[in-house]
Amino acid sequence: MLPPTPKSNNHHEALPYKQITNFLASIREVDRVSALALEFTILNASRTGEVINALREEVDNDIWTIPANRMKARKEHQVPLGKRSLEIIEIAQSLDKDSIYLFSNRGKPLSNMTMLLLTRKFAPNKTVHGFRSTFRDWVAEETEHSSGVAEMALAHTISSQTEAAYRRGNLIERRRRLMNDWESYCLTIVTGK
Repeated sequence: MLPPTPKSNNHHEALPYKQITNFLASIREVDRVSALALEFTILNASRTGEVINALREEVDNDIWTIPANRMKARKEHQVPLGKRSLEIIEIAQSLDKDSIYLFSNRGKPLSNMTMLLLTRKFAPNKTVHGFRSTFRDWVAEETEHSSGVAEMALAHTISSQTEAAYRRGNLIERRRRLMNDWESYCLTIVTGK
């Protein structure tokens, strides 16, 4: 009987991509597993829930396979991991050797607030989810990578049913190049290049 409620246009507050290198340099100074998880989240343009519940067994060589039950679209998603992401995983594992999670404290996954609190320490009013927009803005404004590859890296669904019916690949090698470019961009100042 009531009219439908309009969808909110409230977007997650995102850090401008030109500030990401300084932000990452700041969180690298924090000696906590939450800083590792946040850096990993940013480098892979992932969602908080995908990362805090990530299991070590989901990583095979340099591919992280997120099961459908943890994905917003309920479809398995593969993420090609760059060199720094693999280093982060190795460091996190050394901090909690017997855990089943990629990022944990005493065998338990991180709280869904831990990365947000760290983000707000260095970028007030920004959100972890907003880093996905930071990534997307960078792709659109600074690269020649296609929109389709960027959307697939973000695990967005294809809105056109016709296009979705014909596009069945996962563009893993093109996404690997994109994510390696993003990692290089993010770490430019951090590594002194």
